[in-house]
Amino acid sequence: MATSRLIRQLLLGTLTRPRLLFLLLLVGWRFRRREWYRHWPFLPLPSGKYIEWRMHTAFGDDANPPTAKLAEGYLRWAHKMGKR
Repeated sequence: MATSRLIRQLLLGTLTRPRLLFLLLLVGWRFRRREWYRHWPFLPLPSGKYIEWRMHTAFGDDANPPTAKLAEGYLRWAHKMGKR
């Protein structure tokens, strides 16, 4: 899946930019599935359908996710908007 490649690139980016990990965790927490603690694997992860929908509505095609650089820009924007 192309989305897993994006996630892998973002996680690798955290090795050189630790602040990116902070942004990933903050924004990821907002996208978590409701009652995540009741479903296997008991991690606060978003559902796959939600991720596909977000990719489709944001970029028009859930099969072709954005580049890591574009995703980093979104993470910064989402964090900045969440502070208000």
